[in-house]
Amino acid sequence: MRTVAFYTLGCKLNFSETSALGRQFEERGFQKVAFEQGADIYVINTCSVTDHADRKCRKVVQQALKHNPAAYVTIVGCYAQLKPQEIAEIPGVHAVLGAAEKFRLAEILDETAYRKPAAGQPGQVFASPISEATEFHAAHSFGDRTRTFLKVQDGCDYSCSFCTIPLARGHSRSGSVPSVVERVQQLAGTGVKEIVLTGVNLGDFGLQGADRQRLETFTDLVKALDEIEGIQRFRISSCEPNLLTDEIIRTVARSQRFMPHFHIPLQSGSNKILGLMRRRYRRELYQERVALIKQVMPHASIGVDVIVGFPGETEADFLDTYQFLNELPVSYLHVFPYSERENTLAPTLPGRVQDRVRHERTTQLRGLSEKKKRFFYEQHVGLETEVLFEDDLGPDGRIEGFTPNYIRVAAKYDPLLVGELKKLRLTAVNSAGLMEAEELGFEVLAH
Repeated sequence: MRTVAFYTLGCKLNFSETSALGRQFEERGFQKVAFEQGADIYVINTCSVTDHADRKCRKVVQQALKHNPAAYVTIVGCYAQLKPQEIAEIPGVHAVLGAAEKFRLAEILDETAYRKPAAGQPGQVFASPISEATEFHAAHSFGDRTRTFLKVQDGCDYSCSFCTIPLARGHSRSGSVPSVVERVQQLAGTGVKEIVLTGVNLGDFGLQGADRQRLETFTDLVKALDEIEGIQRFRISSCEPNLLTDEIIRTVARSQRFMPHFHIPLQSGSNKILGLMRRRYRRELYQERVALIKQVMPHASIGVDVIVGFPGETEADFLDTYQFLNELPVSYLHVFPYSERENTLAPTLPGRVQDRVRHERTTQLRGLSEKKKRFFYEQHVGLETEVLFEDDLGPDGRIEGFTPNYIRVAAKYDPLLVGELKKLRLTAVNSAGLMEAEELGFEVLAH
C-alpha cells in the first residue's frame, strides 16, 4: 500500500484543509502515516502569514527527503499560490499547486503519474491566477474525537495594507447554512464533542455562487447551528470587530452550545495606525464590542490579535496600544511583530520601525498577555464548571482540557477522561500557568 504524510504550517483553516486532502488520498487507497515514517508522498501545506515562509518550507522539504530520499514532495497552501515558481526551484520539490488546484491534488498527481522532473529541473507548477479560485471547498479536521475545526468560509474582500491573504486565497466565499448544518450533523455521528468554526474572514459568511451574492449571514449560521443536537460545544475561531454584531454576541450569550469565548483581531490600539493598516473600524468600536460581551457574559474569554512595529508606529503610538489593552477586560493576546510582505502597501509607507524595536515591543505586550491571562484565570478560582479533556498529554504527563471560557485545566491522567466532559471545581493557578481542579464526584457528565 502506498503511503502519504502531511505537514501543515499556519492556521486552523490550513489544518482543516490538510485533513480534507488526506481523505482524498485515503479514498484512492493510500495509507496516511506519520511524517517521520518515510512516506511515498509528502504534502506540505504552507502559510504566508508567519515569518520566513521560504525557510520553513525548505526545512520541511529537507526533513521529508531525509526520511525517504525517494519520496514525491508536493507543496500547496498560501505560499504556494504567492510564489509557485520560487517554490518549484527548491531542491526536492516535485509539484506545486495553487489555490484553485489544491483540492484536486490527488486527481492531478494521478494524472501526472507522480512523474518527477529531470535532475536539476524545477518541479511542476499547477497554479492559476487567484481570480480563478472561486469555488468554496468545505473541509474539516479529523482524527481527534474531542475537537474538529470546520471550515465554513474562505477568502477575503478586505484590503488591509499588511496582508497577502486576498492574494493567496481570493475573494470571500462560503458554503450555505443547510450544507454546514448537514456536515455538522454528520460530524455529530462520529462522536465529536466540540466544533470550532473557521474561515479567513468568518464574519463575512454568506457570499455564495459564481456571482457571490449575499444569501445568508454569519448570524443565520450561528442560530442554525445552535439548534443542532449531538454537539456539546461550538466555538467561533475569530471574527472581525466590525462584523461581530450585537445579535451574534447576544445569541452566544443565550446559547447552551456556543461557548463564551471570542477571538477578536485588534491589530493596534492606535486609531492612527488602524487607519494606516486600512482596518474597517476604530478602537472605540472595539471597546464597545468588548464591553457588550462582558455585560452579557461576565465570564467570557476574549483573545486579541495585535501587530507591533507597523510602519509609522511611534513610541507614543505603541504606548497608546499598550494602555488601551491594559485597560480592556480581555483575557490574552496573540502578539506578532510586523513583517514585510511583497505586493502589499505597508512596506511603502514611511516610518519603518527597526527590528530591535519591534522585538522589544513584542516582548512587552507578551508580558502584558501573561499578566492578563493569569488575572483572568485567578478570577475563576472556586468556580464549578465543565472541562472537556483532550487526547494529548501535557509536558508533565498529565491530561489537559478546557472550560467553556477557554481556561486550560490540568489533571492527573486517566484514560476514562479523554474526550469527556466532567464537572470540576477550579482550585488554583499553578506555576506553569495552568488551572488546577478537583472532582466534585466520580460520574462523567453525559449529554
